[in-house]
Amino acid sequence: MAQVTAAMVKELRQITDAPMMECKKALVEADGDIEKAIDVLRVNGLAKAVKKAGRDTNEGTIGAYISEDGKVGALIEVSCETDFVATNAKFKGFVVDLAKVVAENDPADVDALLACTMNGSSVEDAIKESIFVIGENQKVVRFVRVSVENGAIASYVHHDGKHADLVEFAFDNAATAENDEFKTFAHDVAMQVIASDPISARREDIPEDVIEHEKEIYRAQAAESGRPEKFWDGIVNGRLKKFFQERALTEQAFVKDGNVTVGELAANISKKVEDDIKILSFVRFNFGEE
Repeated sequence: MAQVTAAMVKELRQITDAPMMECKKALVEADGDIEKAIDVLRVNGLAKAVKKAGRDTNEGTIGAYISEDGKVGALIEVSCETDFVATNAKFKGFVVDLAKVVAENDPADVDALLACTMNGSSVEDAIKESIFVIGENQKVVRFVRVSVENGAIASYVHHDGKHADLVEFAFDNAATAENDEFKTFAHDVAMQVIASDPISARREDIPEDVIEHEKEIYRAQAAESGRPEKFWDGIVNGRLKKFFQERALTEQAFVKDGNVTVGELAANISKKVEDDIKILSFVRFNFGEE
């Protein structure tokens, strides 16, 4: 029997991208013949998955997971080849399972995530198995994990799976997280983030360079308006106020009731649940964006 060397195992892994131990087993079975070892892997389904791993992945979905106590949330974007698979319930469920791994393990990057354990094996192997079962290449594009000490995380995933977010809320009373009034409010706010595309949760969190850029545009518009210069500051301030109303989440009109802002709604819910609820921040994923 031919000797199976580490170099041979490495070469087969480079060709097939199959797990190292599976490559070694295949080479032993094939008596050291690389081509026969590839066939062994194909028979076992591993090479088939690898072949698909070369295909373009222009479709996909975003999954979200929130821990039972509401204090940890994760979003993950996973790509595939076709919209048919992107909307497949099995694939979408698998992506949510990956989001749970992110929430529970807090990996530093995609490579660290692939090394995490999932259902008794590595995430990398779980993805290869999913590729084999579903029949399309799949790749983890990006993920994010958010946690809070005093408060809760809410999430919303749009029905198309292409838009999703996590919203961080702060409050003092732990029981607020289980309050139905708060849960409805938190879900509505998470939905608003997708619907209204704010820049930041609060006015003070909008980057200063963004605000200065807007001011420059408004001042140029004021100059072009023909109005006397003494009115320009008023024009700039008026338009900047409108900008905050459109792009700062807490100053936006609530999508379900235009007579109240999101910030005012937070104050109203705070009174109902007898707690001080604050919207601290949010993270939004739009599929395909860097």
